[in-house]
Amino acid sequence: MTFTLPNLPYSHDALAPHMSKETLEYHHDKHHQAYVTNGNNAIKGTEFEGKSLEEIVKGSFGKNPAVFNNAGQHYNHLHFWNWMKPNGGGSKLPSRLEKKITEDLGGLDKFKADFAAAGVGQFGSGWCWLSVKNGKLEISKTANGESPLVYGATPILGCDVWEHSYYIDYRNRRPDYLKAFCENLINWDYVDELFGKAGA
Repeated sequence: MTFTLPNLPYSHDALAPHMSKETLEYHHDKHHQAYVTNGNNAIKGTEFEGKSLEEIVKGSFGKNPAVFNNAGQHYNHLHFWNWMKPNGGGSKLPSRLEKKITEDLGGLDKFKADFAAAGVGQFGSGWCWLSVKNGKLEISKTANGESPLVYGATPILGCDVWEHSYYIDYRNRRPDYLKAFCENLINWDYVDELFGKAGA
């Protein structure tokens, strides 16, 4: 499989003021493109040629850092663009997802606080996550390009806390970025779609 950079599902300025046009131009057009280019180069001539992205991410973890770092970040970002939408966030969730968040995580407000805390608490570069593992929702954080996928879970929401995801707009205020993500950007319909596929 050859990686390709997808177009954003919205215009570069569609998420402003919470995520600026300039951020998306750098983050999507430059950073994500680099993961695609470097990943394709790293995979050439390896056992991972011709495999699906999920197989490459799982198979290269802990074995081939060049392949994993780029494939992992390509996987994360393919979802990240879809985990956001204009006028997203808020408290109107598909009912089955809201019910599960209440059951497993103590309600939407507690989820938002704990999810943001995971992102704030990730030292250096990484991600915070909502995923399904053994039929239950859980919040976690990972370093660099790792995701719950390599720990036997299915990610259904993630927020990129690498500095390039927020520094242009928020400088060092990562908590403000995570608050804006939860309150104004999350595409709950896409989260619900992945939740349905995860079979929780």
